[in-house]
Amino acid sequence: MGVGDRPDDQYGVRLLWPDGVLVEHPRFAPLLGAEDLESYYGAMLRARRLDEEATALQRQGELALWIPLRGQEAAQVGSARATLASDFVFPSYREHAVAWERGLPPVEVLRLLRGGTHGGWDPGAHNLANYALVLATQTLHAVGYALGVQLDALRDRMTTREPARIAAGNAIVGRPRIEGEVVMDFTAKQFLGHPTIERETKGVGRPGELVGRPMKTPEGAIVGRPTNTDDGSGTAVLVYLGDGAMSQGDANEAFVWAASFGAPVVFFCTNNQWAISTPAARQSRVPLAERASGFGFPGVRVDGNDVVAVHSVTSWALDRARRGEGPTLVEAYTYRMGPHTTSDDPTRYRPADEEACWRALDPIDRLGRLLAADRDEAWFAARRAEAEDAAARLRDDTLALPDPPPDAFFDDVLVTETDEARAERARFRAYQESFQA
Repeated sequence: MGVGDRPDDQYGVRLLWPDGVLVEHPRFAPLLGAEDLESYYGAMLRARRLDEEATALQRQGELALWIPLRGQEAAQVGSARATLASDFVFPSYREHAVAWERGLPPVEVLRLLRGGTHGGWDPGAHNLANYALVLATQTLHAVGYALGVQLDALRDRMTTREPARIAAGNAIVGRPRIEGEVVMDFTAKQFLGHPTIERETKGVGRPGELVGRPMKTPEGAIVGRPTNTDDGSGTAVLVYLGDGAMSQGDANEAFVWAASFGAPVVFFCTNNQWAISTPAARQSRVPLAERASGFGFPGVRVDGNDVVAVHSVTSWALDRARRGEGPTLVEAYTYRMGPHTTSDDPTRYRPADEEACWRALDPIDRLGRLLAADRDEAWFAARRAEAEDAAARLRDDTLALPDPPPDAFFDDVLVTETDEARAERARFRAYQESFQA
């Protein structure tokens, strides 16, 4: 089976064909210019090279474990760059490129997997939560944060904009509605797996009204610009989960809460086909995106190897959240080219012909074919050199990481250390010092 032989609807929304040709879609429009495409290519190439370097470091005993992202570069870079700096992101445990796109120094991800920290980083520094190693727990965290965003918005309106009117008629008890929030009205077609909001499809095809076009952003700002510095008037929450996590109770509870309260959250499901050794087809008899309609909000499948489409669909979903129109499920249909972790051997359960098929759909090669139309080999060589430099810095930074003191794990247990914890730390120190006597 060659490139493009499978039906397009299996992959979902697609704007960039595997041979590097841009195509039109009735609902979504590309939002990226020539400079954006160059930047996205460099970011994906850098992510892959850093991933390869981290894998090598683990094989050499410098990391306890590594969780490869190869094959998912478009899904991560395209979605992360759809966010604004004011948005908050909840990763799972494979979203290394997402973390790097949010501004986290690459070595900080490796610090966690080297065993130098139990948390990783300050979530407030980049509006990026720490990794969640237990499946689907982050979905509930994200919805809780999104509900907090709603409450903050309601509080601000009650203190600055006609508090009496808002308290009397614009808030439903138990459901903190934001002023101007749109109540979703689903049609029968939407419940059949086509969750398209009626208002959003009107005027499709007219300039400026294509779904995916950023709305209510500051003048001149484009959602997803590579600088990631434009703040919108609202805050959206983006949470990542895998196809395996979709089978967890926490994820389904999160969907219920998000739908019930119209939370401004986007669930980004990276369907990489394999939950360790369990295929996605065994977990769900329908496309994962269609599950959203059962909870009462839209779901869209997008070609996860098409960075242009991923960016457009995620931008649309985040913009819905910022406008107060509730949650969205985005299913990025992609493939994990490497092992689940460096302790896994995918050749024991994955057919070789399947891997060969997906290798032909490589997300970096796809964008490279588009760019090759008017960029020479020297340009591509320069991008590879930049990725190599980043990998060399990551290796140096990782090897330079200091070992934490043995009792450092006590530091992050409690905000204020109790007498009991202080005594336990003292006992541990005494135990360690006993080996030096």
